[in-house]
Amino acid sequence: MPILVGASLIAIAILLSTLITALGGRYVGLESPTDDTAWLVDRLTGRVYKCQAADPGRASCAADVATGSIPQKQKP
Repeated sequence: MPILVGASLIAIAILLSTLITALGGRYVGLESPTDDTAWLVDRLTGRVYKCQAADPGRASCAADVATGSIPQKQKP
């Protein structure tokens, strides 16, 4: 019985660390040609945010509607 408790604690720790890692890497930042604008992509929901920081400090982000799609690779 103690072996099962230990194994379940290890499994819970692994699952919890995986969840924390997934949520920590939720946003992907993309640079733009201008220094005061960047794009954030929420990998969990698929939303795209346009962030602007004209002054040093915290940026303000507004959700933008992304149109279009990435074309699929053609199979030979």
